[in-house]
Order: sequence, then C-alpha cells, then structure tokens
Amino acid sequence: MGGASPAPDDPPQGFARLPIGGDFMAGNGPLYVRVVDGRTQVGFRVQQRHTNPLNICHGGMLATFGDMLLPVCIHRQSELGMRFMITVGLQLDYLAPAPLGAWVQGEAEVLRETRTLVFAQGVARVDDAPVLRVSGTFKIGQPFDRAVEAAGG
Repeated sequence: MGGASPAPDDPPQGFARLPIGGDFMAGNGPLYVRVVDGRTQVGFRVQQRHTNPLNICHGGMLATFGDMLLPVCIHRQSELGMRFMITVGLQLDYLAPAPLGAWVQGEAEVLRETRTLVFAQGVARVDDAPVLRVSGTFKIGQPFDRAVEAAGG
C-alpha cells in the first residue's frame, strides 16, 4: 500500500468533524459527517479506547454510534432541522466485528414523522461489509439553541 499510516481518527476525504457537545461524546468521539448525493454519512475510526479485550469495537461503542447516526441523519434529511432527538427506543443487530483501526461508516433514512415522534433506520459498514443494523424511535425535542439556554449554557 505504501505511504504514511493514517492518524488514529483520520477520516476519509470529505468528512468533517461533527460538532457535538457534552462530556460523553467528548470522551467517545470524535464522529465525522459528510453528505454525498443527498445522503448523510456519519463515521468514526475504531481506536483503542473503543475496543473490548479482543481488540474489536465494543458493542457499547457501536450502540452509541447507532444512537448518534440516526439523529444526525434526521437533522439533515427531514424538515425538522436541528432539534434534540430524545431516544425512546433503539434496536440493534450486531452483524460483524469492527476491528481496531477500521473506519465505521453509516447511513440512515427517516421512515416516518409524526407530530411528536420520528422513526428511522440505518446500517453501518466497514469496507462495504455491514457491521451494525439500527432502528430507533425519537421524541422531537427543543431546538438546540433553546435547550442549551435552558441548561444554562
């Protein structure tokens, strides 16, 4: 292959770091996002802190990724805009391991929106092989700016 090794979280071309606040994602991220042909793609590089003793991505990290993938895609693929999406239900199927150093990339689609809820599903892949299937139900929350003000931020 040649060339220098990628930095621990070096994303593929076109991805930009996703600005997500809060200590939880600060410790578990970073996540990256790009839009290709109108489809939102979200990804992360599996680092040592994301792995289990077998040096594969821990299921908890993949669950966190799925719980972020769906709202990020909802924000960009629906009319709702940037609102908090409170997780009501999340279903996961772990399809294959994501090894240390792998780039995990997912896409999702909005299935249905009601006045108060959004239903979405997505798939995350490593090198075109599916590693995670996720579906979720989210309560539509406040716009980001109002929620941050209410929290005193």
